Amino acid sequence: MIGIDLSGKLAFTTASSKGIGFGVARVLAKAGADVILLSRSEENLRKAKERIRRESDVEVHYIVADLTKRGDLEKTVRELENIGEPDIFFFSTGGPRPGYFMEMDMEDWEGAVRLLLYPAVYLTKALVPAMERKGFGRIIYSTSVAIKEPIPNIALSNVVRISMAGLVRTLAKELGPKGITVNGIMPGIIRTDRMIQLAKDRAQREGKTVEEALQEYAKPIPLGRLGEPEEIGYLVAFLSSELGSYINGAMIPVDGGRLNSVF
Repeated sequence: MIGIDLSGKLAFTTASSKGIGFGVARVLAKAGADVILLSRSEENLRKAKERIRRESDVEVHYIVADLTKRGDLEKTVRELENIGEPDIFFFSTGGPRPGYFMEMDMEDWEGAVRLLLYPAVYLTKALVPAMERKGFGRIIYSTSVAIKEPIPNIALSNVVRISMAGLVRTLAKELGPKGITVNGIMPGIIRTDRMIQLAKDRAQREGKTVEEALQEYAKPIPLGRLGEPEEIGYLVAFLSSELGSYINGAMIPVDGGRLNSVF
């Protein structure tokens, strides 16, 4: 039987004290990879580390950082140098605040770039040299199905996350010859704190309960339910393994069949 074994690999996952980032780290650890978690909350990181250690016999490290701050990005790179050279880099962040285009001011747009794009570029530039020396690397960015079909009430994500698709395709061509694959995942509606926040915002706008709003989000999904963070992790583990070694430059939806677009 073919299985995924990431023993001997070191994985660095951002926004990983909870939500999608934690689900991914949890799966990678179960596959045998040592993991480095990153989040702004040390308390949440400690809890995440303890849970992963209970489930998996791997090394678990964490870095406390706010990726929207240049100083914290610099600190993150220094701490990574003390821990080791990641073979796997999974980049994820929380989303910018919800709202429609005309509700956003220019500070909101600048903040969205600092949150969604700038740290991905900064950390990738720091991690790639070691991957090049080893002739192996797996870089996976978490984006959104909004890249394919804009979603109402999240104008910032709809616009800024599209840049990640350009980053994936550019790096796949530049780094592929060096043994590094670069791919993007487009999560659909995943049961995270961010999803609950969006449901609360929709419920307030439409005069519904939060549970009713969540049910409305699930209606257009052919599988009839929201996804779980670990279901993103299963794909990340596959792409990180030798089984996914010929997948490069792909933007892969994990959305229960929700997207209507053909391409």
